[in-house]
Amino acid sequence: MEDTPLIQFGRTKQSGPWTFHNDALVITVVLANYEVGRIFIDSGSSTDILFGEAYDQMQLEDVSLEKVNTSLYEFSGEVVHPRGMVSLRLTMGTGTTRKTCILKFLLVDETSAYNMILGRPTLNIFQAVISTYYMKIKFSTPDGVGEVQGDHLQSRKCYVEAVRRGQ
Repeated sequence: MEDTPLIQFGRTKQSGPWTFHNDALVITVVLANYEVGRIFIDSGSSTDILFGEAYDQMQLEDVSLEKVNTSLYEFSGEVVHPRGMVSLRLTMGTGTTRKTCILKFLLVDETSAYNMILGRPTLNIFQAVISTYYMKIKFSTPDGVGEVQGDHLQSRKCYVEAVRRGQ
């Protein structure tokens, strides 16, 4: 097994004032050379989901869509049939501690407050560790530990939108 850097969480002087919250971990990444926000980190999800509206806005012409014979089940029990599966390059982090991987997303034509849900497949590929308390995702890179800070404001906006939509 290769050596990986130690991943830790804690407050730093750069963290700013800290307030208690129960916000979901919502981040921004670079997907297929587009900056995409409103990404929900869900360690309970066994798949990575890209919602059709976000995919269509990127207008990716050179991407092939694989057919899939699977269904997803919403919390309510309703069945969702994905449009297909798409492989896209996703980058997290900045500078020398950014990391890029090619990921497979189920493309789903459902309305959502989020553009994407990153689940266990991405977390494992990135060797990522999440902390909802510190609103961060950290991951191993060849040059140390990369991190992405969650966005409290986006998280709350997504929550309000999800409640409005009845999701």
